[in-house]
Amino acid sequence: MSHAAVDAVTPFHDRSRARRLVKVGVWLVGVAVVLVLLNLAGVDVKGWVDHLWDTMREVSVGYIVAGLAVQTVQTTLTALAWFFILQAAYPEGGVRYREILAAYAAGVAMNGFLPANIGTFVALLMYTALIRGATFPGVLGGMVVQKIFFTVAGTAVYLYLFVSVSGSFSLQLGGIADHPVVTVVIVAGGAFLLFLLGRIFWRKLKGLWEKAKQGGAILARPRDYFLKVFLPSLGAWLAKLGVTAIFLAAYGIPVTIHSIMSVIGGNSLANTVSATPGGVGVNQAVNAAALRDYTDSATATAYSVGQQLIVTAWNVLFGAALVVWALGWAGGRTLVEESYAGAKVKVAEQKEARATKKEAKREERKRGREEKSPRFRRRHPDGGVGEEVAQNRSEDE
Repeated sequence: MSHAAVDAVTPFHDRSRARRLVKVGVWLVGVAVVLVLLNLAGVDVKGWVDHLWDTMREVSVGYIVAGLAVQTVQTTLTALAWFFILQAAYPEGGVRYREILAAYAAGVAMNGFLPANIGTFVALLMYTALIRGATFPGVLGGMVVQKIFFTVAGTAVYLYLFVSVSGSFSLQLGGIADHPVVTVVIVAGGAFLLFLLGRIFWRKLKGLWEKAKQGGAILARPRDYFLKVFLPSLGAWLAKLGVTAIFLAAYGIPVTIHSIMSVIGGNSLANTVSATPGGVGVNQAVNAAALRDYTDSATATAYSVGQQLIVTAWNVLFGAALVVWALGWAGGRTLVEESYAGAKVKVAEQKEARATKKEAKREERKRGREEKSPRFRRRHPDGGVGEEVAQNRSEDE
């Protein structure tokens, strides 16, 4: 058997069974040491584990197994789309699916307990490190391609909720014919919302596309995009709906298209505006509001907490196992640590860039107001042009 074949079926890239068992033991001891250190540092790991265990006891094992199986399908299909995007962008880069899957799963796991979507940046930096010739802007361009389907799907969910809220488009006001003005306002508001979303999305897409055309190479082959990106993404999105449906049923909450879409749309909105890890707290409040027509607030909150805890715990275990399997203990640990450090820098740079941009706009608006004031016009009849020319001349001298 070749070395490549052996590596594909044995963990830790080691063909010695005894050495593999020793490494597994070291891994388990290392995890235990980390948990002890976290407890000493004031992190209530035991309390979190107890809470998780109590939550799992409330749910039938069958529902948990089914939910986590479908969650795994979602992760593997999304990673498959990523694999084909990066393979098309870097055909000579030695892209391997199991490594892309491990990197993506690690990012998903981190997003469950780290704020600001740092896990996403960790995955992007891991892709960059794993693929020969890859650049961060190029991988970022790949993310734009990967997000196309999910942006369209998310917009469709928002549109569905907008149209169907409170029992159809009539909004329980006695019918469209009885309230033509309200109907016109709603239609105009919905059209404006779609226009605004499209404009924002296109501006972001256009800006990134200019920087990272290589990452979107698969878009030049529409058939490949449809078969290798669109279809896996569709499968992943349907799996996401399936996870929600399974856990709703586990808590005795009616499973309907509207209840599922309400939770999906609410969670998407909560994760967008929340700065807490995984949207904790905000998700629970939004889900309680979204499910008020189906169950009481206590049950809705229990469902939301239960699904989030169980899925997050599974994502962490699944991600850690994949990183060790695909990259080895030492290599995986080093890559994750370096990518995490780089992700924090990238997030900080993004925040600083946004703050600088806001400050520049604020100064521009302030100057505009000053230039329109009567006092400024009396002091600067030429609109300040003469003063600016004099200042430039002084700087030249």
